[in-house]
Amino acid sequence: MQITITARHFDLTNAIRDHINDSCFKLDRYFENIINAHFVLSLENNRNKVELVIHAPKHNLKSETTEKNMYLAIDTSVDKMEQQIKKMKDKWSNHHKKGLKENSRFVYANLIERGSSRRTVKIKRILAEGMSVHEALEKFDEIDDSYFIFKNEVTDRVNVLIKKDEEHYKLIEP
Repeated sequence: MQITITARHFDLTNAIRDHINDSCFKLDRYFENIINAHFVLSLENNRNKVELVIHAPKHNLKSETTEKNMYLAIDTSVDKMEQQIKKMKDKWSNHHKKGLKENSRFVYANLIERGSSRRTVKIKRILAEGMSVHEALEKFDEIDDSYFIFKNEVTDRVNVLIKKDEEHYKLIEP
Protein backbone atom coordinates (compact mmCIF):
# COMPACT_ATOMS: atom_id res chain seq x y z
CA MET A 1 0.00 0.00 0.00
CA GLN A 2 1.30 3.43 -0.94
CA ILE A 3 0.80 6.14 1.69
CA THR A 4 0.63 9.82 0.74
CA ILE A 5 0.55 12.53 3.40
CA THR A 6 -0.33 16.17 2.76
CA ALA A 7 0.06 18.72 5.56
CA ARG A 8 -1.73 22.08 5.33
CA HIS A 9 -0.96 25.10 7.51
CA PHE A 10 1.58 23.30 9.73
CA ASP A 11 4.87 21.40 9.51
CA LEU A 12 4.68 17.62 9.35
CA THR A 13 6.83 15.92 12.00
CA ASN A 14 8.42 12.48 11.84
CA ALA A 15 6.37 11.39 14.85
CA ILE A 16 3.09 12.11 13.03
CA ARG A 17 4.41 10.35 9.92
CA ASP A 18 5.35 7.26 11.98
CA HIS A 19 1.95 7.30 13.67
CA ILE A 20 0.22 7.34 10.27
CA ASN A 21 2.36 4.47 9.00
CA ASP A 22 1.48 2.38 12.08
CA SER A 23 -2.21 3.19 11.63
CA CYS A 24 -2.09 2.14 7.99
CA PHE A 25 -0.59 -1.18 9.01
CA LYS A 26 -3.75 -1.69 11.07
CA LEU A 27 -5.91 -1.08 7.98
CA ASP A 28 -3.76 -3.33 5.83
CA ARG A 29 -4.29 -6.12 8.33
CA TYR A 30 -8.06 -6.04 7.69
CA PHE A 31 -7.93 -5.71 3.92
CA GLU A 32 -4.74 -6.29 1.94
CA ASN A 33 -6.10 -5.12 -1.44
CA ILE A 34 -5.72 -1.41 -0.64
CA ILE A 35 -3.91 0.34 -3.48
CA ASN A 36 -3.11 3.63 -1.76
CA ALA A 37 -4.07 5.77 1.22
CA HIS A 38 -4.03 9.56 1.07
CA PHE A 39 -4.00 11.56 4.31
CA VAL A 40 -4.72 15.30 4.24
CA LEU A 41 -3.85 16.85 7.60
CA SER A 42 -4.81 20.46 8.20
CA LEU A 43 -4.88 22.94 11.06
CA GLU A 44 -7.91 25.24 10.88
CA ASN A 45 -9.04 27.55 13.71
CA ASN A 46 -7.11 25.59 16.37
CA ARG A 47 -8.84 22.38 15.22
CA ASN A 48 -6.98 19.48 13.64
CA LYS A 49 -8.73 18.05 10.63
CA VAL A 50 -7.85 14.71 9.02
CA GLU A 51 -9.22 13.49 5.71
CA LEU A 52 -8.41 9.92 4.74
CA VAL A 53 -9.11 8.61 1.24
CA ILE A 54 -8.43 4.97 0.42
CA HIS A 55 -8.42 3.52 -3.08
CA ALA A 56 -9.23 -0.19 -3.36
CA PRO A 57 -10.27 -2.16 -6.43
CA LYS A 58 -13.67 -0.80 -7.57
CA HIS A 59 -14.01 1.29 -4.38
CA ASN A 60 -12.96 4.70 -3.07
CA LEU A 61 -13.54 5.20 0.64
CA LYS A 62 -13.33 8.49 2.53
CA SER A 63 -13.42 9.49 6.19
CA GLU A 64 -13.12 12.93 7.81
CA THR A 65 -12.49 13.84 11.43
CA THR A 66 -11.97 17.06 13.37
CA GLU A 67 -10.43 16.93 16.86
CA LYS A 68 -8.34 19.11 19.17
CA ASN A 69 -5.39 16.69 19.06
CA MET A 70 -3.82 15.61 15.73
CA TYR A 71 -3.04 12.08 16.97
CA LEU A 72 -6.62 11.64 18.18
CA ALA A 73 -7.94 12.91 14.83
CA ILE A 74 -5.75 10.41 12.96
CA ASP A 75 -6.89 7.54 15.19
CA THR A 76 -10.56 8.48 14.86
CA SER A 77 -10.31 8.78 11.09
CA VAL A 78 -8.58 5.40 10.83
CA ASP A 79 -11.25 3.82 13.07
CA LYS A 80 -13.99 5.20 10.81
CA MET A 81 -12.16 3.85 7.79
CA GLU A 82 -11.76 0.49 9.51
CA GLN A 83 -15.55 0.26 9.90
CA GLN A 84 -16.06 1.10 6.21
CA ILE A 85 -13.51 -1.53 5.16
CA LYS A 86 -15.18 -4.19 7.32
CA LYS A 87 -18.54 -3.34 5.77
CA MET A 88 -17.08 -3.46 2.24
CA LYS A 89 -15.32 -6.76 2.95
CA ASP A 90 -18.58 -8.26 4.27
CA LYS A 91 -20.33 -7.23 1.07
CA TRP A 92 -17.57 -8.85 -0.98
CA SER A 93 -17.69 -12.09 0.99
CA ASN A 94 -21.52 -12.24 0.87
CA HIS A 95 -21.40 -11.67 -2.87
CA HIS A 96 -18.93 -14.53 -3.29
CA LYS A 97 -21.08 -16.84 -1.14
CA LYS A 98 -24.02 -16.15 -3.45
CA GLY A 99 -21.77 -16.95 -6.39
CA LEU A 100 -21.04 -20.41 -4.97
CA LYS A 101 -24.57 -21.47 -5.77
CA GLU A 102 -24.01 -20.57 -9.40
CA ASN A 103 -20.54 -22.12 -9.48
CA SER A 104 -20.15 -25.12 -11.76
CA ARG A 105 -18.65 -27.17 -8.92
CA PHE A 106 -22.08 -27.41 -7.30
CA VAL A 107 -24.66 -29.47 -9.07
CA TYR A 108 -28.33 -29.80 -8.26
CA ALA A 109 -29.66 -33.30 -8.86
CA ASN A 110 -33.44 -33.37 -9.14
CA LEU A 111 -34.97 -36.62 -7.97
CA ILE A 112 -38.64 -36.99 -8.90
CA GLU A 113 -40.76 -39.32 -6.81
CA ARG A 114 -44.27 -40.22 -7.83
CA GLY A 115 -46.79 -39.96 -5.05
CA SER A 116 -50.52 -40.45 -5.30
CA SER A 117 -51.46 -37.74 -7.81
CA ARG A 118 -48.71 -35.24 -7.02
CA ARG A 119 -45.13 -35.09 -8.04
CA THR A 120 -42.65 -34.11 -5.39
CA VAL A 121 -39.21 -32.90 -6.28
CA LYS A 122 -36.35 -33.38 -3.85
CA ILE A 123 -33.29 -31.26 -4.50
CA LYS A 124 -29.95 -32.60 -3.37
CA ARG A 125 -26.85 -30.39 -3.37
CA ILE A 126 -23.75 -32.29 -4.43
CA LEU A 127 -20.16 -31.07 -4.50
CA ALA A 128 -18.71 -32.18 -7.83
CA GLU A 129 -15.04 -32.94 -7.20
CA GLY A 130 -12.53 -32.47 -10.00
CA MET A 131 -11.08 -35.78 -11.18
CA SER A 132 -10.39 -37.87 -14.27
CA VAL A 133 -12.82 -40.48 -15.60
CA HIS A 134 -10.65 -43.35 -14.32
CA GLU A 135 -10.48 -41.83 -10.82
CA ALA A 136 -14.27 -41.36 -10.91
CA LEU A 137 -14.76 -45.03 -11.85
CA GLU A 138 -12.57 -46.13 -8.93
CA LYS A 139 -14.43 -43.89 -6.50
CA PHE A 140 -17.80 -44.94 -7.96
CA ASP A 141 -17.04 -48.60 -7.14
CA GLU A 142 -16.61 -47.62 -3.46
CA ILE A 143 -20.11 -46.11 -3.10
CA ASP A 144 -23.53 -47.78 -3.27
CA ASP A 145 -25.40 -45.20 -5.37
CA SER A 146 -26.55 -45.86 -8.93
CA TYR A 147 -25.01 -42.61 -10.16
CA PHE A 148 -21.88 -40.53 -9.48
CA ILE A 149 -21.48 -36.84 -10.33
CA PHE A 150 -18.00 -35.36 -10.80
CA LYS A 151 -16.20 -32.55 -12.60
CA ASN A 152 -14.07 -33.86 -15.44
CA GLU A 153 -10.56 -32.36 -15.26
CA VAL A 154 -9.99 -32.81 -18.99
CA THR A 155 -13.14 -31.05 -20.22
CA ASP A 156 -13.69 -28.91 -17.08
CA ARG A 157 -17.40 -29.78 -17.19
CA VAL A 158 -19.71 -31.70 -14.90
CA ASN A 159 -20.18 -35.37 -15.87
CA VAL A 160 -22.46 -38.12 -14.57
CA LEU A 161 -21.53 -41.80 -14.32
CA ILE A 162 -24.46 -44.25 -14.24
CA LYS A 163 -24.15 -47.93 -13.38
CA LYS A 164 -25.99 -50.08 -15.96
CA ASP A 165 -24.96 -53.43 -14.47
CA GLU A 166 -21.92 -54.88 -12.68
CA GLU A 167 -19.56 -54.41 -15.63
CA HIS A 168 -21.08 -51.62 -17.72
CA TYR A 169 -21.25 -47.90 -17.00
CA LYS A 170 -22.74 -44.97 -18.85
CA LEU A 171 -20.94 -41.58 -18.93
CA ILE A 172 -23.07 -38.50 -19.58
CA GLU A 173 -21.22 -35.38 -20.71
CA PRO A 174 -23.54 -32.37 -21.05
